[in-house]
Amino acid sequence: MATFVILAVVLALAALAWATTPLWRQAPVPGAVAVATMAVLAGALYLAVGNPDALDPANRRPPETLPEAIAGLEAALERDPRQPEGWRLLARAYAAEARMVDARDAFSKAVELAPDDADLLAEAAESRALAQPDRRFDDAAVDMLQRALQVQPMHQRSRWFLGIAQRQRGQHAQAAATWSPLLGAVDASTAGPLREQIDLARAQAGLPPLPAAATPVPGQAPGPGVTVSVSLDPQLVMRLPEGATVFVIARQPDGSPMPVAVERLPVSALPTVVTLDDRDSLMPTLKLSELDTVELVARISASGDATPRPGDFTSVPVRARPGTDARAALLIDQVVR
Repeated sequence: MATFVILAVVLALAALAWATTPLWRQAPVPGAVAVATMAVLAGALYLAVGNPDALDPANRRPPETLPEAIAGLEAALERDPRQPEGWRLLARAYAAEARMVDARDAFSKAVELAPDDADLLAEAAESRALAQPDRRFDDAAVDMLQRALQVQPMHQRSRWFLGIAQRQRGQHAQAAATWSPLLGAVDASTAGPLREQIDLARAQAGLPPLPAAATPVPGQAPGPGVTVSVSLDPQLVMRLPEGATVFVIARQPDGSPMPVAVERLPVSALPTVVTLDDRDSLMPTLKLSELDTVELVARISASGDATPRPGDFTSVPVRARPGTDARAALLIDQVVR
C-alpha cells in the first residue's frame, strides 16, 4: 500500500507539473507551491470521499462466512440496486439462513427487474409460500407462476407449484389439468407418483382417474405414427453438455405448445431413428393418431427439462402426416437464444 501511495503522489505531481507548465516557467516558486497545494488537496479529497482501505489486500479477500457474503451483497446492491442476479443471490443467502421474509422481499425486487425469467418467477413464488406460516401460495405467487407458464408453457417447477396452489384453493380439477402435461416430460420414476397425485386431485373434483397407461398388445399396431430420423450437426458435437438429454417431440401445428407425443433419449443415442405413436402420447384425451398433421422437433437439453432454455440445441420444426409409412428427418443444428 505504501508503494502505491508513493507512486500515486509522484504521478499526481508529474501530471500537475505538466498541466501548469506556463505558470511555473514564468514564476517557479509560486508554480511549485501551486503544484504542491493541488496535490495535497487532491489527496485530502480522496481521503475524505474515497476508500483507502480498499487498497489493503486484506480487505479484498473473499467472504469466508454466509453473514459476510450477505453483508457484501447488501452493500453492492445499495450502491447499484438494478442487479436482478444480485437480488436473487441475496434472496438465496437469506433463505439459507432461514430468513424467509427477507428472501421473499429480495426475490420480489429481482422479479421487478427480470419479469420474464421463468426460473426466477418460480423461485420467487416458492419463497412467498415459505414465508407464510401455513406455507400457502398467495395471489401474488399464483400470478408469478402463471406468468412463468406464459413465458415457458412446459416449465416443470412452475407447473408443479401452480398445481399445489390450486389444490390449496380447492381447485382440484384445475390442478389435475395443470399437472397432466408433465407426465410425458418426466422420467418413469417420477411419472408414477405424479399420476397418483393427479388421480387424487381428479377424485376430489369428482372426476374418474386417468385411463391406465397404454400397454402395447403383442401383434397389435399402436395406430398411425411417424418414424423420425434424428441427427446432430457435427459443428455442435464438441459443444455438447455432459449428460444431456434428447427430446423428440410431436405437437399440434399452430395450436397448444403442449406435446402430444414425446420420446426421451440419452444424447449418446444420436444419430438415431425413433417412431412416435400413441404409446408416446402424454394425455389420454389427445393422441397423436387423432391429428391429421403434427409438427416435429428434436431438442438437446442440458438440464433434462423438455422446456427450451437458452443454450439448448434444437432442430427446425418439420410437419408430417401420421401414417403407416410416415417419415421425417430432423437435424439438430440450431442454438436456442
